[in-house]
Amino acid sequence: MSLGLIGAAGVVAFTGARLRRPLTTTWPGKRAATFMVVGWVFALSAFLAGLGVYAAQEVHDFPGMPPLTDHILPITLAAAVVTIGVIVFGSAAPARVRLTSAVIGAMAAPMIFELPFDMIVLSRTYPSLPPDPALYRVVFFAPLFLLELTTIALLTLTPMVRVTSVAFYGFALMLVVFAIWAATIGFHYPSTAAPIALNIVSKLLAFATTLALFFPGRLSRRPRTTSAAPAG
Repeated sequence: MSLGLIGAAGVVAFTGARLRRPLTTTWPGKRAATFMVVGWVFALSAFLAGLGVYAAQEVHDFPGMPPLTDHILPITLAAAVVTIGVIVFGSAAPARVRLTSAVIGAMAAPMIFELPFDMIVLSRTYPSLPPDPALYRVVFFAPLFLLELTTIALLTLTPMVRVTSVAFYGFALMLVVFAIWAATIGFHYPSTAAPIALNIVSKLLAFATTLALFFPGRLSRRPRTTSAAPAG
């Protein structure tokens, strides 16, 4: 798996290196934008419903299992607050655009981490829930993937987003951290120092990747210019 992740990181980095200028996103139009927001709300509702079913079944099958401590959520929330602050106060866009973009960026950044991560750990959920562990994985992950995709798609609704080479490099670095994670300790729940550290680093790289989308003028590669000597 680690070799596959390194290969994917190489492809992403190479694509970023070949990018000569930031790519702009296309406004989908009012009707499509409304459909996207409604789709996101539906995906969120479906995920919460699936999470409720999964949690209820887990409590039913393993009533004595203590709840796991989430060491990563505080870091994610802090990074989201910082992301909102950077986009709101670091841009000269109109206030409404900055506020909307900040909220979308803060929501999309964790999903940029979660989408590839969940594809990796899809078959590693613990504990397996009887009588059909595969079915309960579908109940949990199907709406989660839909939520991740629809949240990332919301980035097309803000005119501030530009796809830059730095964004590609940030995502590639996150995949490299995933590869280290896979090669050393495996994708275990972050309850000890090593998986917690790797989770935090990769999550922060996802936020950095997102911020690179909002500040192309400062982070993207600029072409060299030469000044002509005055005639005389």
